[in-house]
Amino acid sequence: MTTGARRKRRMGVEERRQQLIDVALDLFSRRSPENVSIDDIAAAAGISRPLVYHYFPGKHSLYEAAVRRAAEELTGRFAEPPEGPLSGRLLRVMGRYFDFVAEHGPGFSALLRGGPAMGADPARARTSAMIDEVRATACRHVLGHLGVETPGPRLALVVRSWVGLAETTALSWLEAPRAMPREELESQLVHSFVALAAVSALHDEQTRRVLRDIVRQEPADGPLRELAVQLAALAPDR
Repeated sequence: MTTGARRKRRMGVEERRQQLIDVALDLFSRRSPENVSIDDIAAAAGISRPLVYHYFPGKHSLYEAAVRRAAEELTGRFAEPPEGPLSGRLLRVMGRYFDFVAEHGPGFSALLRGGPAMGADPARARTSAMIDEVRATACRHVLGHLGVETPGPRLALVVRSWVGLAETTALSWLEAPRAMPREELESQLVHSFVALAAVSALHDEQTRRVLRDIVRQEPADGPLRELAVQLAALAPDR
């Protein structure tokens, strides 16, 4: 004999933990973390509030787990095969980066602005450390595309500045997504990397060599050639 209601399959401990992290990340992505409660997470997961506490001691620990998951995913967006012109690689990276921003809007904003105003200082420090590692990994990926293992201080500053510019641009886009087309911003960020490198190249031989390699690989119809044409058009007539 079978009953009318089919008994739900019981999740294992790790499976349930991963489900709660998935649910929390989804909620944190759609709302600022301060506006998500344990009751919200329990309801979305289809379990009771006490059961959430059975797997996580509190909202802070669940938030940290969700941040760790998001950080791993965001880091992966910077991975790109080292093939073809740099401009094309960076453009694909920015496309995936903005995909992530679009998917995790409020959570991304809260994260980069310092996380939710909750939790003790050690919890904030752990969250900040995770975000710092995302930035450091992004810089390592970019340097890998440049073929540089040991950057000098000027080239390292170019890369760090560009990663920070990408964050700021993404946050501005989230605040006013219709103010400027996303594709335009992605292209602008690629141009910005070259512009930062060009300024540094005036003072640094390593950056100068890197920039020459970038330009040498660029196809005639590539984004950097387009940038050169646009800059030339800004020159005053003589």
